Parts: sequence; C-alpha cells; structure tokens
Amino acid sequence: MSPSQGILNPQALSSACVRSMSALFNHTKHRPWPLPSAPWIMAQSWHDLLFAHWPVDAAMLRSHIPADLAIDTFGGQAWLGIIPFSMTGVRLRWTPPVPGLSAFPELNVRTYVTAQDKPGVWFFSLDAASALAVAAARLSFHLPYFRARMQCTQADGWIKYESHRTHRGAPSAVLEGKYRPTGERFEAPRGSLEHFLTERYCLYSAASGRIYRGEIHHPPWQLQAAEARLTRNSMAEAAGLALPPEPPLLHFARRQDMVAWAPYRIT
Repeated sequence: MSPSQGILNPQALSSACVRSMSALFNHTKHRPWPLPSAPWIMAQSWHDLLFAHWPVDAAMLRSHIPADLAIDTFGGQAWLGIIPFSMTGVRLRWTPPVPGLSAFPELNVRTYVTAQDKPGVWFFSLDAASALAVAAARLSFHLPYFRARMQCTQADGWIKYESHRTHRGAPSAVLEGKYRPTGERFEAPRGSLEHFLTERYCLYSAASGRIYRGEIHHPPWQLQAAEARLTRNSMAEAAGLALPPEPPLLHFARRQDMVAWAPYRIT
C-alpha cells in the first residue's frame, strides 16, 4: 500500500495493519518463552537490515552495562552488532500509521545480555531520523535514542546508507556505506551463532538505577549472507567501544514485522 492510499483511506490502512499484525501470532512455536499475557502496544515493520557483528572481549563491554545484567556469550565470545535498517508502519495499537511520522531509517549499536534466564538485547545507541520517535522512545522505553540525519536508498541491488548524528550534546557518530544480500534465505538453526545473534525476544534498558525489560514478538528471521562496504564507521567509538580489526560477520534480512509490549521493571 502506497502512502497516498493511506492518506486517502485511513480506515482501510488501519484494517490492513490489524490483519498484518494478527498474522504474526500464527508463528509462536519458535519463541523461547510464551507470549506476554498483556496486550501489545506498538507495531513496526523493519526493512533491508544489515546485521554486522564483530567478536569482542566481554571485559570491554562490562563497564558499559549494568551489573545486574549478565553479558551473553556464544562459546565464551561476546559480540557487538551494528545494524542499519529502515522502519515503516510505526504505530500504536489500534491506530493507523501517520504519514510523515511512521517511516524513517534507524541504526542500532548493540550487544547481548541475560537476566532471569531471559536472553535479550542491550542497546548502546539507537539513531533515528525522526525527532518524535527519539523523544517518545527515550521517555517510554528508557532507550538511548539519538536524532540523526539519515538516508537509505537502493541502487543496482545495493542498499546505500548514510547516518550522521545531530543530537545536541551527544558524541559524534557516523556510518556511511552500502550493503546487499548475496545468498539464499534461511532460518538460523537453534543453537547456531546466527540464531544467537538474531533470535531475541526482549530488550533491556536502564533508568535511575532500575532495569527494565521490553518484550517483543516477530516470526523467525529470514536471513541471507551479505556483503558490505563501509567507508566510514564511528558508531562503536561514539559509545566508548573499539571494534577489532577483522571484518564483521554479515547477514541481511529483507523484512521483519513485529509488535512490542510496554517495558516493565524487573527485580
């Protein structure tokens, strides 16, 4: 559905969104724990994701993550991910996407943690090209979102991506380059490194010394091998982290639909 269709017929757009999100719940067997009993509050669709992961020393990450969260490792190895993508259909439950506010690029720097036997994602930063989304996420999800000037375009099979952080008072952070898929789609087998890096069904955040968990749900990732040419990348450096010299492990995903629940404090 095009943006113009959504403007002309918001009721039809809302109905299509409800049908799309309802279909998500046809896929639950892959989840590591049951769906939350509370109603979800937000829906999004993610597009043209690059998963760029570097193996790093867990000790380097430790001082940047609350002590109540254990750093999750695969075979004793911690991982740092930089994930550029675009979002569409960002909306609250029972509301249609708002033209001009519901679609924008986003860029995450993250690692993996556990608490109370629930593995999840810890974000060092989330840059977005939507001032409203940044303000809302900082307030409601306690996440380190930053405003950025961003572009995401396609040409000759490549995704060209540029992000320059513009958030006042935040460390400068830049990502420039392009990427594309190079292999067939696959679902990561349980127990594999690819499964460890992508199949995560909650995120963790912190505020005022308290730890919060936000549950999410989506179908299994449809991954592809990928290649990337990153000409500028200071995203990890902006978070006070250092990337190793070796090239990253790369995966691509064309699309993922998801829903999220309100974050709650864990003890």
